[in-house]
Amino acid sequence: MKIKAVLFDLDGTLVNSLEDLANATNYALINHGYPSRPIESFKMYVGDGIAKMIERAMPQSDVSAEKTELIKKSFLEYYDGHYCDKTCRYDGMSELVDGLHKAGIKLAVVTNKVEFMAKKIVTKLYGKNVDIIYGQRDGVPTKPDPTLALMAMKSLDVIPEECVFLGDSGVDIKTAVNSGAIPVGALWGFRGKDELVANGAKHLIDEPFKLLEIINKQLQNPR
Repeated sequence: MKIKAVLFDLDGTLVNSLEDLANATNYALINHGYPSRPIESFKMYVGDGIAKMIERAMPQSDVSAEKTELIKKSFLEYYDGHYCDKTCRYDGMSELVDGLHKAGIKLAVVTNKVEFMAKKIVTKLYGKNVDIIYGQRDGVPTKPDPTLALMAMKSLDVIPEECVFLGDSGVDIKTAVNSGAIPVGALWGFRGKDELVANGAKHLIDEPFKLLEIINKQLQNPR
């Protein structure tokens, strides 16, 4: 079946945001009397939304819904002014997005990042090449639940079999599998090959342009 749309994860797939996420979290932690965490640690903290990232960074004996919400508030206040201090596009990703857009492939971002922040980052770094941006919103389950991905597909007027889902974590791959999209793992992100394979990645790519090869092969050999 012809591929008509690509759904992208954001953090670790479209953009390298690790340092800004770490700096904002550490600001919030210190502001509430907790120790900061090394930037590299955040590779395993991110992926399931802000609240879960904060819970993972906090001393586990102190984790509670109330404390997490207070730290989240401090995080968002800081992050809103520093969301693109260090955040940048991965090499080759701008060319991929531009090429897909020009080829008539519909593009969406489906992320567990709060939606208003996701929209600010994608708009700043990718302009208007991405058709829709769906992020964490009240009352809607986050990835790996397929709801956001299916909502994006409906908005793009495509069916799951016509979609590729590209992400760098097991959460993304599970989302792809749960939604019926073709799961493709990005090896340049925050996690790694073993996690992607374990969660059902059908393809693994180490450079963005290789996604075009997968799409072209799909056209030649539709399933």
